Amino acid sequence: MSSSFADLGVSKAVAKALASRGFHKPFPVQELVIADVLAGHDVLVQSPTGSGKTLAFGVPMVDRIDESASRPSALVLAPTRELAQQIADEIGPLAHARALGHAVAYGGVGIQPQIKRARNAHVLIATPGRLEDLLERRAIRLDGIQTLVLDEADRMLDMGFKPAVDRIVRQMPAKRQTLFFSATLEGQAGKVASSYTHDARRHVHAPTGKRLDAIEHRFLQLPTPSDKFDALVNELRGPDRGRTLVFVRTKRGADRLVKRLGSKNVKAAAMHGDKSQGQRQRALDNFDRGKVDVLVATDVAARGIDVAEITHVINFDIPEDLDAYTHRVGRTGRAGASGLGISLMLPDQQHEMRRMAADLGLSPQFDSGVGAAKAGSHNGSRSHGGGNPGGGSKRHGGPRSHKGGKSGGYGSGSGGSGGGGKPGGGGAKRYGGGKHRSKSGGR
Repeated sequence: MSSSFADLGVSKAVAKALASRGFHKPFPVQELVIADVLAGHDVLVQSPTGSGKTLAFGVPMVDRIDESASRPSALVLAPTRELAQQIADEIGPLAHARALGHAVAYGGVGIQPQIKRARNAHVLIATPGRLEDLLERRAIRLDGIQTLVLDEADRMLDMGFKPAVDRIVRQMPAKRQTLFFSATLEGQAGKVASSYTHDARRHVHAPTGKRLDAIEHRFLQLPTPSDKFDALVNELRGPDRGRTLVFVRTKRGADRLVKRLGSKNVKAAAMHGDKSQGQRQRALDNFDRGKVDVLVATDVAARGIDVAEITHVINFDIPEDLDAYTHRVGRTGRAGASGLGISLMLPDQQHEMRRMAADLGLSPQFDSGVGAAKAGSHNGSRSHGGGNPGGGSKRHGGPRSHKGGKSGGYGSGSGGSGGGGKPGGGGAKRYGGGKHRSKSGGR
């Protein structure tokens, strides 16, 4: 790895701005990409969330803009409001270091202040829908765009933004630099990438298996939805838990789960598409500042969440597919920190979850969790009976069981989910991770 950003050709002003924020050495994806972007090449980059890719495109993009260039001269398209704002927060100090203006534009808030800022910005970060609003009002023009960045392009396609992006791209000069960042470069994303770029340099960073190595994975099979909720509460009451993201599949499910957690004196906030932008921003701010340490989110709403020190990610509802699992659990274990990903599943979801785990190279962890659950069901009548439990995490003593004795908790590993009787000796002593204090180079 290069010893510094300067080795990659980054200007002194931008390198100094990075150093002031604690970024002295480039992350791997930044080292792969920055020199190519500075050289003017189009790039196709496959890299997961949390790898530092915002600075991978932000640093060289800012360095390539001249103060006298047309405004806007660089455009970053992002699929969600939260991601757009977080990109702006990352790029802002770098732009300021080079006396460049930047602006962010997304829906759900007043458009007039955004129009004013966008007209004076060298770098515009926007969601496709709000950008089209600005273009229809003739508030800005895109004929001066020199660099286009498509961030989390695969998610933009999943959300149905391709027609809007096509219309936006047609208003830009054909001769421009295009930086395409995506979790995958296969399928539709790959076709779109090829159509938007010319003679692009291709970089693939952090294969899925390696990306997830920094995270401890637990797969807990519970017999009923009620047991699943009890297991969630048990995990949230753990003494070493830091900020926790809990994923559900539906908006209604997010609101309902927050209310149920409140009844157990667990303070949580919900984040989903039916919330206003103000409500979503408040929830994210409260989570970031530690006013609440549990955020219950749907997949789409969580796209772009970049909060430091997330120690736990809990899949209350199992993810729809492999990419969703990677995206969810990848919110922890960033920038060298460890983390814990827990998936709660019902018996009829075991086959689906087993297949995902196998594709990710996590079969031993999956089999350990399911095996412990079976042991608990035999020895302790799952989480309700007497007898000896299947173990459980030593760190989580667990609540009282329904039929006497103390529960052995809902631990996995060599521990079980059984209850009643004396706690078993299996299970991990602690989850690891705890509260991490680490800098993340972008997302």
